Amino acid sequence: MKNRFLTLSLACVMGGSVVMALAPSADAQRARRDAPEEAPVAEGRQFGAEAGEKVNAALQDMNANNNGAAVAKLNEALALPDLNPYEKATIHQMMGSAYYEQNQYARAIQSFESSISSGGLLPAEATSLRLNIAQLLIANGRHVEGATMLENYINQGNPVKPAYVDMLVGAWVQAENYNKALPWAERWFREASPKERKHFDLLNFLYNNLGMKGKQSDIVLQMINRYPGDRTLWDTLASMMQEGGREQDAFEINKMLYLGGAMKSEQDVMKIVQYYSFYEMPFQAAKILEREMNAGVVPRTTDRLVLLSDLLRQAREYKRAIPILESAAQQAGSSKVYAQLGEALKNESQCGKAETAFRKAIDLGYNRGKAWSYIATCIYESSQDEERISCDWSEQRKASAPRKILRDKAYAAFGNVPSGTRDGSDAAKWRQFIKAEERQIADRCEFELNVEKEQCFGAIENAYNSKFLNEGKVVIDEKCQPFKAEFDRLYRTSAKKEG
Repeated sequence: MKNRFLTLSLACVMGGSVVMALAPSADAQRARRDAPEEAPVAEGRQFGAEAGEKVNAALQDMNANNNGAAVAKLNEALALPDLNPYEKATIHQMMGSAYYEQNQYARAIQSFESSISSGGLLPAEATSLRLNIAQLLIANGRHVEGATMLENYINQGNPVKPAYVDMLVGAWVQAENYNKALPWAERWFREASPKERKHFDLLNFLYNNLGMKGKQSDIVLQMINRYPGDRTLWDTLASMMQEGGREQDAFEINKMLYLGGAMKSEQDVMKIVQYYSFYEMPFQAAKILEREMNAGVVPRTTDRLVLLSDLLRQAREYKRAIPILESAAQQAGSSKVYAQLGEALKNESQCGKAETAFRKAIDLGYNRGKAWSYIATCIYESSQDEERISCDWSEQRKASAPRKILRDKAYAAFGNVPSGTRDGSDAAKWRQFIKAEERQIADRCEFELNVEKEQCFGAIENAYNSKFLNEGKVVIDEKCQPFKAEFDRLYRTSAKKEG
């Protein structure tokens, strides 16, 4: 940009050192041609002999590209007494050109300003020189001053060249005054023919920085129509939609890009995985992540493996999650990962393996209370799948029943939870609950036995009372035979004594 400004400045200011020194600027000459009613050239627009001699010598140095010597001679000329305004204006203008050639832009600007202030230039010449100063200010990094001066030049009704619009856009952007840059950028865009990518990019940049999301969306859509293969444009559109509360539309764009093969990096894959997970599609997210892991796009790091297992568990694919977690646990040697493995095994009722995983987690520093709570809960839940204890069973069979054995193990496991913690308090309640269940079973069996005994006592009594109908025999049902001895002891003995 700077080089472009400098080139334009040279063309406008000089057009050749000799021409500039000996004649008014080209813009001034054109202005006079276009305005025949302007007054004749003012008197005194000529050099005296001594000043002319020094200026001509300076011109020869400038033509020979010896600008340092030219500046020295021009300073001598300025020191002459009684210089008229035209002489001063011309000498300062020549000095500005010499400084410019030496890349001393600040001095060049100062000299051109002195040329104007000398009063020796015609209005058109001063206007033309101000245009040159504006361009030099921009090229010298004084963007605000230069752009303001250039805008003043345009506002005075002077012709606007495409190069001026280009300069104003660049200057205000460099000054980060995007509000000032925008109207010139929009004009630059409108007048561009054909429109190039840079025209679209600038408006996109300005609309984004000014928060003009509606206009930015329009320009991005135009760019997508022109450059459909540009992935950054699609990303920009998706980002704008997400920021505007249109997350579903942003998701659809990213899904389309992924399915179309445009999202190929690890970062891209993780973005689409997060989208699927956010929209409660963990199984689809897991499938994508696993596929890209197998393809080598996403590395099989511990974090990625754990994420994959989490997604599978969210999708209730516990069996598929377990081998992945086993691999992650072996790879990381982390208490947290071993605990996650233990939890996954617990959900699959693989209590033995879950206990092994949780014990490793404890050894690596995992919360002992939480680990043993998981282990005990797994054992207790597995006991629920076993056959219920029947009151008809013998005491030996009841004691060796799988349901009884597992509940005893769960009771012992809950006992491993440290007391004095929240987990310890919950574990104590679990132990009370398990004992209460045992008592309920015993009470139920005792109740059932009492009911049966009372029923049999009635049946035995009836059998005694009706023995005369059975030729004096007491006929007792087989199921009541176990209760006959107790009945006789309680009731027949006392009856005999009374008799």
